[in-house]
Amino acid sequence: MHVSTVTERLRASLVGRYRIERELGAGGMATVYLAHDLKHDRKVAVKVLKPELAAVLGAERFVQEIKTTAALQHPHILPLFDSGEADGFLYYVMPFIDGETLRSKLDRETQLGVDEAVRIASDVASALHYAHTHGVIHRDIKPENILLHDGRPMVADFGIALAVSAAAGGRMTETGLSLGTPHYMSPEQATAEKEISARSDVYSLASVLYEMLAGQPPHLGGSAQQIIMKIIAEQPAAVTTLRKSVPQNVAAAVAKALEKLPADRFESAKTFADALHNPAFTGGANGSTVARTVVASRRLTTVLAATAMIFAAVALWALFRPAANADAVPVQFELVGGPNMRIQGNWTQPFAVSDDGRTMIFSADTGGVDGLWIRTLDDPRPRLLEDTERGFQPSISPDGQWVAFVVGNQQIRKVRLAGGAATTLATVEGITAAIDWLSDDELVLERFGHGIHRVAANGGKAQEWIPFDTTAGETSQRRPFVWREGETVRVFYASSFSDGTTQLAVFASDDGRRQRLKLDGVQALGMIDGHLIYARGDGALMAVPFDLLEMRLTGAPRQLRERVNANGAGTQVILSRGGTLVYQVPTEGASRLVVSDLMGRIMPVGNQIRAFGESRFSPDGQRIAVDIGESGASDHSIWVLDRASGQATRVTRGGHARLVDWSTDGRDLLFVRNGALWLQSVAAGGEPRSLADSGMQLVDATLAPDGRSVVVLGPRSILLRLPLGIAAAADTIVPPYGTTTMRPDGPRVSPDGKWVAFSHRNEYQVYI
Repeated sequence: MHVSTVTERLRASLVGRYRIERELGAGGMATVYLAHDLKHDRKVAVKVLKPELAAVLGAERFVQEIKTTAALQHPHILPLFDSGEADGFLYYVMPFIDGETLRSKLDRETQLGVDEAVRIASDVASALHYAHTHGVIHRDIKPENILLHDGRPMVADFGIALAVSAAAGGRMTETGLSLGTPHYMSPEQATAEKEISARSDVYSLASVLYEMLAGQPPHLGGSAQQIIMKIIAEQPAAVTTLRKSVPQNVAAAVAKALEKLPADRFESAKTFADALHNPAFTGGANGSTVARTVVASRRLTTVLAATAMIFAAVALWALFRPAANADAVPVQFELVGGPNMRIQGNWTQPFAVSDDGRTMIFSADTGGVDGLWIRTLDDPRPRLLEDTERGFQPSISPDGQWVAFVVGNQQIRKVRLAGGAATTLATVEGITAAIDWLSDDELVLERFGHGIHRVAANGGKAQEWIPFDTTAGETSQRRPFVWREGETVRVFYASSFSDGTTQLAVFASDDGRRQRLKLDGVQALGMIDGHLIYARGDGALMAVPFDLLEMRLTGAPRQLRERVNANGAGTQVILSRGGTLVYQVPTEGASRLVVSDLMGRIMPVGNQIRAFGESRFSPDGQRIAVDIGESGASDHSIWVLDRASGQATRVTRGGHARLVDWSTDGRDLLFVRNGALWLQSVAAGGEPRSLADSGMQLVDATLAPDGRSVVVLGPRSILLRLPLGIAAAADTIVPPYGTTTMRPDGPRVSPDGKWVAFSHRNEYQVYI
């Protein structure tokens, strides 16, 4: 309905009681109008609930629930004058405050003085404590709901969220709206817990105070989903890292009020306010003590701050047909089982999911135990799947009895999901990546650089099945995915070509037909309602009408979800055959470039730098080289950040560049691209020049202190010392994996040039 039509209807419905003058603004649940109260001859604010919300509420129930809030009388609570229904509109009336909201003030000033911020928070806490003692929880504390009249805060919409939720009878999902603003939601609100206590309001108020002091809320993100994930999983940075002038007791009080568990927060809004005014407060037994002595150090090191690996599971029907599945809510959970467990997620296939979507298999290590783990939605404790040491790329058989996996990039093994000894099915020369089951008796696998192969589930030699289409310039086939519908079996895969493009293709197992689909996709996931579900390289989740028998598109693609996590190997997402989507929540925006001294003080640098990989200080310490790029994108380039000005300048272009180090004089940058080592001038620009091409596709490299040689890491984890710019033989430091049990990673040369340190299965080794 047109806005002017709605306004005219509202004017007509309230005639004789309130004269609607103009619209003041609109929020998530209501539109606010300036009106004149004809009976009392005063200006008022009339809030009218959104039509889609009012449609599922009954006027009688809504008015009944709102009576409790109407009885609240406190100097910092905006009173409720009236409420009711008129011509289908549900409305409530409050005084008109000729001032501004705290949001408007923050938008203008960004940060407030510490004393002013604490005073506002204390006054709001007083209002909250009064309401809580009368059994009313606000549930939607945010800067927009705090009005400032002559500098004095007045909390608006008190209890409205509760009234709406109660009146909806648990049917809020039917409205398409949500209660609470993501930036200020408590973790229990973010996870949609039924019971919300007064401590939830304490968390929200602490979030508002954090923003008043730091200039930003505790958690930021590019979408509501990203923010909610961080609220659930991440600890916010101490407010003193963003504003050093904040008193230690205030920082400690904010930290305690922002604890994840309600029981770890202040027991009341009053005790929170008391702590804000108590110079001796340091956090208490449950809080985060932040008062400490800091010894300054000028030695700095770059660190990468990132979120925990959090996954979400959701029935894809809810994304695909939301109108028919409004009650489908994503299940959000942490996959790992403790602080010592680390996901081995940089694979094409980081995890597998059962058909019913309730069991996940993933690769992880615990600093000593490296293998496949099982995690169910019913049990938060992962358990190790025996005899799967160093296993990755898991895939569950159609009958749900077996898990196939890869070991050492070459061996294909399988093990019963119920446990037992693993069986080796085949050993493949070269690198084996993603695998899938063609049937209970046969698997298909991606043999990097050699097309898609097949192997019997009871063992045997892997045979080439889908050769490269050399006439079309096909250069690789990645991420095979099998879809069976009755007797029809199709294999989808990402096909790359010599012109640099990657598109989805499909192969018919019965007659050998194959079709290039001309879709900008890197991974096929499944079929739902005649639509092919797939992921693009940028992480977008897509659906396109597809005729499985004719193997052709019958419509245009549309986006189901803007972003799932992605990396150079592929997208971190899988769709069970039962329709459950499991994906890793994107972490772009969760990472930022910071420097830290040896005492742990963290100082953000380069606010514009988010998604990045390696970082290196220049020899003089004044610049930082960073490789930056969207996850999964082919153009991953190196930038140089000037620490004094904060400006970042792009140095490399064209193709994926992996940063190695600065030259010893600080004039050039070394990087690996397409398996070769390159040198690029920082100041002069121009084309890079090749320094060393070992002919074996380098994976990583590190510059020796003398500046005349590098230690390089090649395929099969071979570690070599390679002279720069001269055709001399390389010295082997660690032989290829297979001839030794060593698997080096992340090599670094000691300052005297005599030692090489590297990690091996999460343990550090040092070689001469």
